[in-house]
Amino acid sequence: MTRTLSQIVTDRARLLGPNVSTFYDDPLQIVKGEGVWLWDAAGRKYLDCYNNVPHVGHCNPRVVEAICRQASTLNTHTRYLHDGILDYIEKLTATMDASLDCAIMTCTGSEANDIALRMAEGMTGKRGIIATDATYHGNTSLVSQTGSSIPPSVGFGLDQYFRFVEAPDSYRHPDPDGTRFADLVAEQIAEHEHAGVGFAALLFCPYFLNEGFPDNPDSWLKPVADVVRKAGGLLICDEVQSGFGRTGTHMWAHEKMGVVPDVMTLGKPMANGHPVGGVVTRAEILATFRKGYRYFNTFGGNPVSCAAAMAVLEEIEEQNLIENARDVGAYARERMDALRRKHGCIGDVRGSGLIFGAEMVLDHQTKAPATQFTDRVINAMRHRGIIHSKLGRHKNTLKIRPPMPFSRAHADLLFDTLDDVLTEVDLNA
Repeated sequence: MTRTLSQIVTDRARLLGPNVSTFYDDPLQIVKGEGVWLWDAAGRKYLDCYNNVPHVGHCNPRVVEAICRQASTLNTHTRYLHDGILDYIEKLTATMDASLDCAIMTCTGSEANDIALRMAEGMTGKRGIIATDATYHGNTSLVSQTGSSIPPSVGFGLDQYFRFVEAPDSYRHPDPDGTRFADLVAEQIAEHEHAGVGFAALLFCPYFLNEGFPDNPDSWLKPVADVVRKAGGLLICDEVQSGFGRTGTHMWAHEKMGVVPDVMTLGKPMANGHPVGGVVTRAEILATFRKGYRYFNTFGGNPVSCAAAMAVLEEIEEQNLIENARDVGAYARERMDALRRKHGCIGDVRGSGLIFGAEMVLDHQTKAPATQFTDRVINAMRHRGIIHSKLGRHKNTLKIRPPMPFSRAHADLLFDTLDDVLTEVDLNA
């Protein structure tokens, strides 16, 4: 059945229910992807500056071939033995600190974070979790409690186990050595203990992507790691968005930020869009979890998923994609700095590697967020063939997070177009 765009929108609401998210005032119907490009149903081409799920590029030939080859041979669950899951976990953990030497494979990052929180309970005997107040880590009943958009009245009473700290903001509240953030976490640890819940873990993205990726220096997380360990809790790093070389400096953002987590969770880009997630941890933690919780995932770690995930690691290595992220990210920072000097609506620029963006403000003195203006910019860029989004507490930071093959030429197209749009869109409309 071929539907018009308006019919698709109507039928989504009818068949999928209300409030199913779409991007842009005029939603896109994407029908094809290749590398860093997407095409809509009308044949228009768009530069993808947003999607980290196709980490090594849309329809990457190596990943497609790996999926097809394995799918044509065997796909089943992990109660049958196969080498693929073992080969993959060995190659994955070889990129990490030696202490992170074993893993559980899942289908999504939500599942991975759910397991990580249960691991923290198993290791500490406590249930108190701390997260930032402007983040997202998934949508299970447990993990959804870490999200700022979840009303406190839902969640099966699990909200009692969660406390929040103010998300770091290098633009409005600089914290150059990380001690302020560590102190805030220490306060909430004390509150968990006072309430009798006890402190189990701090869960966060080590580069704070959903919070607007504040421009904190390398090794910034060391103070908070010390606080967590002193209190007997686990440090859980959600690398779903920040991992696999995206920062351009390291394979994993926690390395850049100077810590080794007790548990690391993975998802979205792990297999270039094939539904794969994972939890990496120490043998002691995994053994405790396995003894205390019965866990089985029918599709987690199946042969096809492992083949796709292995192909992603091989592509990152053989195509030097981390070095590409470093080079293009540095160039993008130069282009953004030039735009900031030209356009008064840009209050701050930030990023590392292929995570970069600009925070839009109404006034440099007050730093008042230009949230509605940011929406207009994003929609104008979409109509000019550039796809990106927004994030942060005030939803006024441009979120630019393209596939890893993104080049300097692609960056030029992005910023030349953004320059035109910032000139034309009225800040005070």
